[in-house]
Amino acid sequence: MVRGREWWRTAVIYQIYPRSFADADGDGIGDLRGITSRLPALRELGVDAVWLSPFFRSPQRDAGYDVSDYTRVDPLFGTLKDFDRLIETAHELGLRVIVDMVPNHTSSDHRWFREALDSPPGSRQRERYIFRDGRGKDGDRRPNNWRSVFGGPMWDRVTGEDGRPEQWYLHIFDSSQPDLNWENPWVRERFKDILRFWLDRGVDGFRVDVAHGMIKQAGLPDYTPPKAGASMGGGRQRDPEPDDPPYWGQDGVHEIWREWHDVLAGYPGDRVLCAEAWVAPLTKMALWVRPDEMHQAFNFDYMFAGWDAREQRRVIDESIAAFGAVGAPPTWVLSNHDVIRHASRLALGADSPQGDGIGPRSKGKPDPVVGLRRARAATALMLALPGGAYLYQGEELGLPEAIELPDSARQDPTWFRTRGRKYGRDGCRVPIPWEADAPAFGFSPTGAAWLPQPAEWAALARDRQRGVPGSTLTMYQDALRLRRRERLGSGALEWLPAFARSTTVVAFRNRGITVVANLGRRPVSLPDGTVRLESAPTHLGANGRRMLPPDATAWIS
Repeated sequence: MVRGREWWRTAVIYQIYPRSFADADGDGIGDLRGITSRLPALRELGVDAVWLSPFFRSPQRDAGYDVSDYTRVDPLFGTLKDFDRLIETAHELGLRVIVDMVPNHTSSDHRWFREALDSPPGSRQRERYIFRDGRGKDGDRRPNNWRSVFGGPMWDRVTGEDGRPEQWYLHIFDSSQPDLNWENPWVRERFKDILRFWLDRGVDGFRVDVAHGMIKQAGLPDYTPPKAGASMGGGRQRDPEPDDPPYWGQDGVHEIWREWHDVLAGYPGDRVLCAEAWVAPLTKMALWVRPDEMHQAFNFDYMFAGWDAREQRRVIDESIAAFGAVGAPPTWVLSNHDVIRHASRLALGADSPQGDGIGPRSKGKPDPVVGLRRARAATALMLALPGGAYLYQGEELGLPEAIELPDSARQDPTWFRTRGRKYGRDGCRVPIPWEADAPAFGFSPTGAAWLPQPAEWAALARDRQRGVPGSTLTMYQDALRLRRRERLGSGALEWLPAFARSTTVVAFRNRGITVVANLGRRPVSLPDGTVRLESAPTHLGANGRRMLPPDATAWIS
């Protein structure tokens, strides 16, 4: 655990996707007791905190991001007592716990929405959500032309008690996820109560889903994205469009985060807010982490930077400058539950816009050998950078995207709303392997798994890699140990002049560590010194100097 005030500035935080991490009761879906049983492995890995994706009460139409009760644990995952035990165990191990908060929308099963449907237009219950009359003589045309992130229109019409169609409600995501009206003070106060409920139970902070949403432009004007697919967002977009759609990144969201900041500031222990804010450029993203707002924001520009030395240097420089300008640390990330795992994404042979996913019929499938080499190199580079970092469960094992999932197994709403045109995010959510020879590779005692695990993952199971020199797990452990020992998170980056214009090499110093990443196709000579970490084996060249192979990173002192 990173100690002292503002621990989050340098922390490495591990994302747990509960349904795919560890299943204690054998139903094939991960749960809180399963997570608790595996926390010692995360302490051994060397992370400082864990972030739990939603485990709240939910009909699970979008894997828990459709919340029907924010203060109850879904029975699928356990009970509040199970959660309290998880918090207790994590803190005993020196791990902090961050939970996912989903404030942009609720489930259509939420009591608030059911009350809105049972109440007339203009009622205070309806004002909790975004209801509007339709356009046209009979109101049968949608209030505007917005398109849902998951495909199809962003509006659904409701039926009155007399059986006649009446108003429309807004849902940026699935129709089962109606957007809340954050202009309503009642909504704001209820969420402050929800935050306090979990803070009182000991959580160390919140990752906030769709932190750039919630406030919509006044009048809800029509909007047409500048190119097909560009309006994807909320963790589902690759290139945020520069003209600012009327449902993302509105100035009013910052007032919400100032209010939340004040709530957390009233608790001891330096609690943290992390923004999932898909906005561009980086200077705009940095507005979410001004001193009186949130503490961290995921750096998606870095996540999607190409495997190119010039682009890597550019985004690193811009990130440090943009976040530093508001007094915040950069927060680096390469994978999460919404994106193609970087052990596959970095070796794709064709473009795959964020949210589309890859599957059996995709073009440009990744070379798994190249993908793993680049993933290891990218991680070794990332963990040497100053600031904080997030890891996604299973990346420490080198897990690739599960590409060959059968159509019948898929569960992502994107798959259904696009009628199979987009594979969605199931491929990065497959349950992870713990023991090669156990049922479900140790994920579940019965062998059940809510998504099928690739047979070849046996070789990547944690027990096959633990203590093995050169394994991906060992490399992560070594990198995290050295990062903490050398205090790289609180260091400062200095580019090496010899490589400043290189088209294939990224090289810098941070405190006493020299970092060289070879993104090219030929070996490069390393500076003099002792190799402390290598993502791929270095070797002596004919010139007598130690050589770094392609798609590899080394730390030298």
